[in-house]
Parts: sequence; C-alpha cells; structure tokens
Amino acid sequence: MDLKELQAGIELLSSMDIGRMFCDDFLLTWDKTEKELRAVITVADILREMRSRNISTRIYDSGLAVAIFRDKSTRTRFSFLSAANLLGLAAQDLDETKTQIAHGETVRETANMISFLTEVIGIRDDMYLGHGHTYMQEVSRAVREGHGQGVLPRIPTVVNLQCDLDHPTQSLSDLLHLIHHFGSLEALRGKTIAMSWAYSPSYGKPLSVPQGVIALVSRLGMRVKLAYPEGYSLVPSIEDLAEKNAAASGGAFLKTHSMAEAFADAHIVYPKSWAPYEVMQRRTELLKTGDSRGLDELESECLELNRRFIDWECSEELMERTNNALYLHCLPADISGVSCEHGEVAGSVFERFRLHTYRQAGYKPYVIAAMMFLSKVSNPAAVLSRILRGRPVRVVHGA
Repeated sequence: MDLKELQAGIELLSSMDIGRMFCDDFLLTWDKTEKELRAVITVADILREMRSRNISTRIYDSGLAVAIFRDKSTRTRFSFLSAANLLGLAAQDLDETKTQIAHGETVRETANMISFLTEVIGIRDDMYLGHGHTYMQEVSRAVREGHGQGVLPRIPTVVNLQCDLDHPTQSLSDLLHLIHHFGSLEALRGKTIAMSWAYSPSYGKPLSVPQGVIALVSRLGMRVKLAYPEGYSLVPSIEDLAEKNAAASGGAFLKTHSMAEAFADAHIVYPKSWAPYEVMQRRTELLKTGDSRGLDELESECLELNRRFIDWECSEELMERTNNALYLHCLPADISGVSCEHGEVAGSVFERFRLHTYRQAGYKPYVIAAMMFLSKVSNPAAVLSRILRGRPVRVVHGA
C-alpha cells in the first residue's frame, strides 16, 4: 500500500455508513453489516500500513484492555495484547483463579470491578455450546448498566476472541489474507473455498472456526463447500445461515460427506478438525453436572469415532485435485509425521504453505485493533486523516 492507497482507504472509510459501530461490541460477524465488516478490514490495513511507516496510532495515554481467556491461546492472546499496545492501552490478563470469582463473585460484579479504567474487554469462551456467547452478552449488559448508573465513566467494548458460535477475529483475518493473496475483495467472488473437517488425534475442538468461516465467506459471492463425515455437523442454524447468505450474495453453499469432492477444483482449502455438534451438546450437559466419569467415557468414545475417519487428511493427492489451491489453517495444525502420527494435514503440504499460514495469522493484531478503534472513535476517517498528517490524536471518554 503506497501513500495514495492509504489516503484512498481513509476516503473510502469516510463514505461508509458505520456510525452504529461507535460504542458497540463486536460479538458475531453476522450481526454486522457488509459495510461494517469492510470497515474493519479497511481500518486493519490502514493501521498495518501506518505501523510499517513508523506512524504512531496510539490514541490513548492511559486505560486498560482486559483479556479474559477461558481456553488456551497463543495467536489470539498475543494479537489482542499487540492490538492494545498499538492503540496505547495497557493490556491485563484476568486470571480467574486469582480473583474473587473463585469465591462466587458474580459476572455482573466482576465486569464492573475490572472496568473503572478499561476501554476494551476481550473474551475467549469457546468450549461449551450455549455458554460462550451468552457469557459475553452478560458481561456487556453488566458494564452498560454500570455506565448507565454512573459507576463506570465509559462503556468498555466487548470483543469476541472466540466463543461457541463464532471466531470473528479469525475469520476476518482469514479474509484479509485472502484479499491480499488474490488482489481484492471483489476478486474473491466466484472463487471456491472448501471448509472441510479433518482428522485429529485429539478431542473436543470447538465448532466456531468453521462456523465463522462459512458464515462470513458465504456473504461474498463465493462457492462454499462444507465437508464432514456423517455425524460431524455444525450448529444447524449456522449452516442454514450460510446457505441463505450464499443465495443472497449470488454464490453457492454445498454440503458433502467427501473431502475429495470438496477439494475438487477449489481455489482455497481449509481442513480443520472439530467435534460433532451433538457431542458438544452432550459434553456441555456433563460439565454442568460435574460428571467427570461421563466426560472420560465421552472422550474415549469420540476418539474412537475419529479414528474411523483417519484418512480425512489434507494430502498431496487431494491438493492435486484443487485449482492450485491456497491452504489455510487457524493454527496450530495437527501435522502428520510432525506434531502427531496422523493428523489434519500431510507434513509436506503444511511445510509448503507454512509461511502463508504465518502471514494469515499476522493480520489478526490489526483486525482486533480495528475492531477496538471503530468502537471507540466516533469519526474514524477524520482521526486517521489527522494521524496521517502528523497531528497526534488522544481519545477521551471514548469520544
């Protein structure tokens, strides 16, 4: 991106109807308009280019970005911390084992107590169906009530760093990678992407990555092929949403129980393991009742079920069936002969695309920073224009 393209991006942003994003959370991509999603990727690219030019985008002198991770994370955790730093916020992990949550402190109380100087709360809660998104909504309601009652000076923005339904920071990072790889957002129209289940020797991987991908790219006029063995479906309402999106965008949404069929003539492949929808439902119920024996039995049952589909691997043979496809993965991938004996992807395939997957991940700090920026700045184009002209901007009270 040269200087003219940077200025053009800011001008494009100024023409978008995105006022609703100010002081709003970012929880699900399907709750955002296409212009709002385009604004996120536009601002992400602008912030990325500004940093490459050594232009400071620190719009804060103080304030916190609080990270609540209820599941392990490398890329998203450090992307969130990096995004906070990029905008001038100090990042703080909330370790629930070191707080009064362990003594029964309510979500409403915790949300307010961590938010006196907090601008953004990033949450990952992805393992239990029916819980993660609901928890994020509860945190959002709590801080809005706190602000409305005069407890909090401003409303912290809640950013979904992966829930049980969606992983918006991942899917939008994937999209930005595709835009740069194929040249433009418009160039993706008509392209075929295979979102496929793949074998893993582990159990209980969340559904939110494949759900987030199909819900997003089906809005772009792409041909989406969703492949999984029988019994490994995603949340039905999200599969239905992808089908409706594809019909509205002029694309296509196809489901198959054949990985080879999905890969045929695909321009993009995304082989990723996930737990079956019905298994995740059972797992949630067992967790609610604290049935550890039942959980162990379910894990053994699922690992045995997975082994029936050990041949669902992104192999060299399958890649030859594609249209010179780009390989995507949210990482870490289960790599056959490297991280496990049999996994999602052959070692030679992964090694060929390894740096591509690193670049794919590299967009995430800027995507998260863009989500933050658009929620905290009432006129983002004007602020970015001032920054570009070398005039420092400091955001006060999220205005």
